[in-house]
Amino acid sequence: MRLRIYLVEDSPVIRDALSESLEELVGARMVGWASNQDEAISWLSANPTGWDLAVVDLFLLQGSGLNVVKSCSNRELRQKIVVLTGYATPQMRQRCLAAGADAVFDKATEIDEFTTYAINEVERVAGETRY
Repeated sequence: MRLRIYLVEDSPVIRDALSESLEELVGARMVGWASNQDEAISWLSANPTGWDLAVVDLFLLQGSGLNVVKSCSNRELRQKIVVLTGYATPQMRQRCLAAGADAVFDKATEIDEFTTYAINEVERVAGETRY
């Protein structure tokens, strides 16, 4: 079974590269994406069990990734939300975790750690997800 990932990222270049990497390196399946807060919140609320991992950028075309994270407070315990941002200051990391993120990674310096996290999520949900 493959990890189902929902991606919230406004940069088409980063979104495409990240999607391709996660599908190839991790064996994940992208179930959707959004480039702004409202699209992301709408999809996540309409598909409450349709994803295993949400990867969220903080700065979006409209709105904030932090609001997307907060909107998922009622998610199932097995579902994880990761913030992947270029603005991972200590204060922002603390705000993201307080809002409900399970982990925060810097796009520029922690991509390997993020990939390892995703691989561990694949192993954790193996046998649980259906696609």
